[in-house]
Amino acid sequence: MRCGGLVPAAGLSTTRPVRADVEDKGQSMPPKEPGHDPIPPKHAASSSAEILQTPMGSMTPENPSISEDDLPRMPRSVQAIYLKPLKRKAQHGIPACDLQLRSYSVRNVEFFADFALRAAYYLHLPALGPVPLPRITERWTVPRSNFVNKKSQENFERITLRRLIQIHDGHPETVEIWLAFLRKHAYYGIGMKANVWEHESIGVGKTMDVSLENLKKTLEPKWAHFGRNKNLATSERVYELMNEESFRRTSDAPLSES
Repeated sequence: MRCGGLVPAAGLSTTRPVRADVEDKGQSMPPKEPGHDPIPPKHAASSSAEILQTPMGSMTPENPSISEDDLPRMPRSVQAIYLKPLKRKAQHGIPACDLQLRSYSVRNVEFFADFALRAAYYLHLPALGPVPLPRITERWTVPRSNFVNKKSQENFERITLRRLIQIHDGHPETVEIWLAFLRKHAYYGIGMKANVWEHESIGVGKTMDVSLENLKKTLEPKWAHFGRNKNLATSERVYELMNEESFRRTSDAPLSES
């Protein structure tokens, strides 16, 4: 049944009192009692346009025709943007990294701090913060002119805002991945400074001595050519040319007179 080009919504009453049959029989309609309406007003006043204008999520007794399943639902990833970032609890409280964010804009530093906390959560890193640090205020006084107009000066001020994010109980490799991810997706107007702690077992000094000796053997050939324009491969090629038989025969010949 179509009424005026609109399809009645589900659950709405479409019945009307049949008056044509009564008029044909010559009978009059019974008097309408005050306060009595054969059609409920909330059903009679509803229309398709009103249902389309109903805000999402407003499931109230005034809108019984709309169910929660019919309302569109945003994806979970989009809903999480409007919520605070999730955080994981640290079990041991061992510090792994302190990330300090600096900016001249409150909006930028708050946005990137929220982004860093969400990235730490999905990398299974327990994070704390962002902790507001004291502002850094810098002022300069510059003369507008010289000579007799020296008293005409202008003042400039720059305020640096800082936030601190601490990572506890994080694996060094995971912390490096987290910092690399933040550097890749760095936000404009944001400066980052990270202090990373790495923990080793007891007796690491002996291991460092052995690794130092191996490192010296690897670096000695490269240090020998430090400060030269030619690299190690070029010098080896020159040495091979000097040992060739053709080069030896020409080297023994006397120099030609000019």
